Amino acid sequence: MANLGTWLYTRRKGRLVGQDGQGRCYYESTGRARRGGGMDRPERWVIYLKGEDPSAVPAEWWGWLHHTLDAPIPAEERKPWQLPHEPNLTGTPQAYRPPGSPYNTHQKRPVAQDYESWTPEA
Repeated sequence: MANLGTWLYTRRKGRLVGQDGQGRCYYESTGRARRGGGMDRPERWVIYLKGEDPSAVPAEWWGWLHHTLDAPIPAEERKPWQLPHEPNLTGTPQAYRPPGSPYNTHQKRPVAQDYESWTPEA
């Protein structure tokens, strides 16, 4: 979701290159922008959907955004290891909880019978 400044910049200096399956729009600048390293190449950016984080960019567009590819990978050329995006659920109730985790059962595990606590000698 773009703010007013991004929307105005996109309207004035951006050219729509394409959309992914989720509806994110990918743009390229119409002029050349001089960036670090002396490279003369157009800027590229994405307009995210509301509430998304940058990890939501699909694999076929990631390389294009980072100037690794000249064009996005067609969907039919995706590799089997290029999985659909899954949001990072860390810190949410849906986060991964390994077996035995106290957050998984909300109960403490019983202490093993062979455990003997250490006490300092006086």
